[in-house]
Amino acid sequence: MRNLLQFLARHNRIFVFILLEIVAFYLIFSSNNYHNTRLVKSVRRSTLAWESIISDVRNYLMIRKLNADLHAENTLLRNYIAALKPATDSTDLLFPSVEKSDSLSDPRYEFLRAEVVNNSVVRQRNFFTLDAGTNQGVDTNMAVVSPWGVAGIIVAAGENFSVAMPVINVDFRLSAKVKTNDFYGSLSWDGADYRYAVLNEIPQHVEINAGDTVVTTGYSAFFPEGIPVGTIADFKKSGSDFYHIKLRLATDFRRLVHVYVIRDRLRKEQLETEKGFL
Repeated sequence: MRNLLQFLARHNRIFVFILLEIVAFYLIFSSNNYHNTRLVKSVRRSTLAWESIISDVRNYLMIRKLNADLHAENTLLRNYIAALKPATDSTDLLFPSVEKSDSLSDPRYEFLRAEVVNNSVVRQRNFFTLDAGTNQGVDTNMAVVSPWGVAGIIVAAGENFSVAMPVINVDFRLSAKVKTNDFYGSLSWDGADYRYAVLNEIPQHVEINAGDTVVTTGYSAFFPEGIPVGTIADFKKSGSDFYHIKLRLATDFRRLVHVYVIRDRLRKEQLETEKGFL
């Protein structure tokens, strides 16, 4: 208390000056309409500016929740579409030309939503981790797609997390076809650039063009048919009977956040039926 009194006594002139200034401003603005109006307008502008800043901050903090809500809604829409009979155009809503059963109550494919919680794009064998595991219905050998197209395959599943091998892993293989002519080949990644992959085994007598869309064939027992893989960026004759095709991937793995895991209810039956023939 003594220190406080000493401080006030030492700086009493400053405090008296400030007090007199406050009194002077009060008298000016309370007795003069012009100054009073200007003060009110200035305060109002400042208040509106702060309210705008606070609103922007609030909206920014809500983006994650809004994205999660949209992700959940998209999942419901995908499952609803997967329950419908096949559309005439395989690239209709939400991209799959997914094989669907005739029964609305028993579609072949079910979409499970998940979010990427860990991701790598600079290694030769990249992986990404999802916040969904067996408790959420996710298991190994399930396909993973992004909002843009093919993302990867689940290779390990815990109770609440799972790990997927993405297209940008040198061990990844996928059967894919050129959408314009249905000729299919083998898709792989050469480890050079996360934005591009390589499509081989397309015969050189087939007419292809830069910009052609490449989609899944449905032969792999992982992905439904018709999911976008990418577009042809460049191609050349490799010295054999096949093209060497450089494919720009549909999925941007540096922006991979919201994904869908595809559960194929008939996959086990298909594999058991094919056992001994493949």
